[in-house]
Amino acid sequence: MTVSGPLHGIRIIELDAIGPVPLCGMILSGLGAEVIHVTRPGGHTAFDDLGEGVVLRGRRTLELNLKNAADRETLLKLVGRADALIEGMRPGVTERLGIGPDDCFARNPKLVYGRGTGWGQDGPRSQLAGHDINYIAMTGALHAIAQQGREPTIPLNIVGDYAGGTMFLALGVVSAIHWARSTGQGQVVDAAIVDGVANLMGLFHAYLHTGTWRDQPASNFLDGAAPYYRCYRCENGGFMAVGAIEPQFFAKLIEGLGMSPQSFDQNDKTSWPEMQQAFAAKFASAPRAHWEKIFEGKDACAAPVLSMAEAMQHPDNMARTVFVERDGILQAAPAPRFSRTPGLIQENQSVTADQLLVEWSSE
Repeated sequence: MTVSGPLHGIRIIELDAIGPVPLCGMILSGLGAEVIHVTRPGGHTAFDDLGEGVVLRGRRTLELNLKNAADRETLLKLVGRADALIEGMRPGVTERLGIGPDDCFARNPKLVYGRGTGWGQDGPRSQLAGHDINYIAMTGALHAIAQQGREPTIPLNIVGDYAGGTMFLALGVVSAIHWARSTGQGQVVDAAIVDGVANLMGLFHAYLHTGTWRDQPASNFLDGAAPYYRCYRCENGGFMAVGAIEPQFFAKLIEGLGMSPQSFDQNDKTSWPEMQQAFAAKFASAPRAHWEKIFEGKDACAAPVLSMAEAMQHPDNMARTVFVERDGILQAAPAPRFSRTPGLIQENQSVTADQLLVEWSSE
C-alpha cells in the first residue's frame, strides 16, 4: 500500500463509532498512519447514512464480531502489534467485552488506548447519552454564540464533536505515541468533548476574568455585537462576512463601503447601533458579487459567505487545492500540509485478520 505523511509506519486500530472517532481516523490516515477500521460482520453500521467515501476514507476494513471470543482474541493479537487503538463507546463497554485498556496493555504495554467520548471516562454524566449540542451547552460555548432574545445558533457538530473531540483525541494519541516510543510505556488518552471545548474557550475565560467580556450573548466584539465583526445581507440575497477588528483593516472596510474615514469611531460602543445600521444599508444596496469585487485583494477582512457547493468551486480554494475529488466526491484534502512528508488520501480496502497478522509480523 502506497503511503506518505509524517505518521507513516504508525498502526492504529479504530473500533467502529460515531462522533469524534471516525473523523480522527480519517485525519490520522491522511497524515500517513495505517488505520484498521474494525467493524462488525456485514459492514459498519455507525455511518450507514453518511457517505462513507469521505469520513471513512483511507482505511483498511476488518470485520470482527467482538462478542465472539475467537474474534476478540484476534483483535488482541493485532493490538499486540499496533501503536494505538481508538474507540468511542460508553465508559466500561470495552472492559465488559474483554478488550479494555488492561486487556490490551497485557498484550502490548506500549499501546496508546484513545477514548473519545462526550462526558469523559468519569464524572456524574459519564454514563449518560449526549450529542454535540449537549456538550457545548454544558461548557458555555452554546450560550456565548447566541443572539439576544433568540435561541442559540447551532454550529453543526463542528465545535463539540470535531473541534473539542476529534482534534484533542488526535493530538492526544499522537502525543502518547511519541511518549511510548521514547519510554516504552503506553497509556490511556481520555479525550472528552467537554474538556476539549473548555480549552477552546480559553481566550474568553481570560476576557471574562478581566472584565473585557460580558457573559451574555451578542454583547461583545467577537459575538456579533460589533458592527465590524458580523455578517450583512446583500441586495438580492447572499451575505458578506466582515471581520475588520484591527484599525488598519477597519479603515479599509470604511473605504470599500465608500464612507468617510471620520464617519465612525470604531471603539465607541455607543455608536455601534448606528454604525451597524449604516453598514447594513450599504451592503443591502448592491449584490454580493459587487462587494466581492470591491473587496477583492484588499485587507478589509471582508469575504463572501459561500455555500458548501460555492466553496468547493471558488477560484481561491481551487488554486490552493483545498478540496479534492475522490471517487466522484468533492471533499477536503488532508491537512495540515507538510513540506517533506505530504499527506495523501489512502485507498480503502477490506482485509482479513490473517493477512494483517502476516504483514505485521514480517515488518
